[in-house]
Amino acid sequence: MWLQVALVSFLISASQVQAEDHASLRHSNDAAGRCQYTFTVSSPQETSCTGDNGRPEMEGVLSRLTLLEALVSRLIAGAGTRSDAEAGLPETFSQITGERNQLRMDKDQLSRQIQELHKRVTELSHETESLRQKPCLQTNSLADTRRKLNHRLASDLGNDFRHDAYQEMKAEVSEVPASHLLPDGKTSSCGELLSVEEPVLHRKADGFTGKYGVWLQDPEPQGTQYSDKTVWRMDTVGKDVRRLFVYEDMKQFAHGPPMKILLLPEAVESTGATIYRGSLYYQRKVSRTLIRYDLASESLVSRRDLPHAGFHGQYPYSWGGYTDIDLAADERGLWAIYSTSKAKGAIVLSQLDPENLQVKRSWETQIRKNTVANAFMMCARLYTVASYAAVNTTINHAFDTATETGRDLSVPFQNKYGYNSMVDYNHAQRKLFAWDNFHMVSYDLRVGGASK
Repeated sequence: MWLQVALVSFLISASQVQAEDHASLRHSNDAAGRCQYTFTVSSPQETSCTGDNGRPEMEGVLSRLTLLEALVSRLIAGAGTRSDAEAGLPETFSQITGERNQLRMDKDQLSRQIQELHKRVTELSHETESLRQKPCLQTNSLADTRRKLNHRLASDLGNDFRHDAYQEMKAEVSEVPASHLLPDGKTSSCGELLSVEEPVLHRKADGFTGKYGVWLQDPEPQGTQYSDKTVWRMDTVGKDVRRLFVYEDMKQFAHGPPMKILLLPEAVESTGATIYRGSLYYQRKVSRTLIRYDLASESLVSRRDLPHAGFHGQYPYSWGGYTDIDLAADERGLWAIYSTSKAKGAIVLSQLDPENLQVKRSWETQIRKNTVANAFMMCARLYTVASYAAVNTTINHAFDTATETGRDLSVPFQNKYGYNSMVDYNHAQRKLFAWDNFHMVSYDLRVGGASK
């Protein structure tokens, strides 16, 4: 009731009715006994009421009063709705929090299951690799097999034919030390590294992309299109390294532009590429995939993942640069220098098939890969460089795959220009090729204790 009285007063005021001092409010019981309030105000202008005794004005006031009451009811109802919603917020928040915690528990459980699966897959892969590397026949088994073959040949074949057949079969089972086998039946004198001469400068890179890179000559070129005098170069600073510069010989390399630029089909990762027997071998960017690119046909001919190899900063050399996989060639063939999670960062050596890039055999060393600056292969031996930045450093470790033993060395080595990002061995020239802070240099070697 008080609200109606207030609203009536507001409407009367809004209608510009001036009550002055003649307004009065009375209350009394009506005929039904209910309390009734009467508000009376005198008109300041009219002396008497005409027409319908002010009914139109009263009807206007009542219509406005009804409208305001409806608006007030809607506002009160809206406030109640908000209060109910606010009252339900804690319950809703509690429910969402519970669901979130359950999702986290489910995620943790799935993560643990995935880790267990990865662990099992790794164990199975190691078991498979171990079984694959086990020789099918031991030395005694070879001897037994030879005797059985000889006996069968003597029993089954005539004297005239038996001798030729025996010679052929004997050649198949003859035992030859693996360290004395070379591609195409070639032999070469091999020995231990005694000393490294001072670097000889051949060229300096012009732009900033030449701070790191690879430059090489093929020790065993194939065909007639390119020779062992052809020089190959890649600047490896950039997001998409695919250009291979080709120079006719060292004279053009030192003083002139390239005679050709090849665009590789896949981007190159870091400075671990090598050239061997007419092909460029390199690691594809951000992967453990190895690629063989045929230089004559200018086409990709083989690709294969290097099993379990770390890549893109997992097991680099000490200077970084995503040098996780370093490919090398020497008198004994094609090699990969890398590490795995099983080896826990120690250098792993794998001899690769140069045709299809399959791993033929692997050795695990005790040399931590991130503690050495560079490495190269010579005569099936791994040699590591102690520092990439010290001007006067050493070749500090060696690992012989023939004896499967390692030893410490202290052969002086110079990083003349203060940042050596690539070291590779050329067995035809018996030199080291290196890329030292924009400078392309080579080192002559002295080798002793040569053996066939």
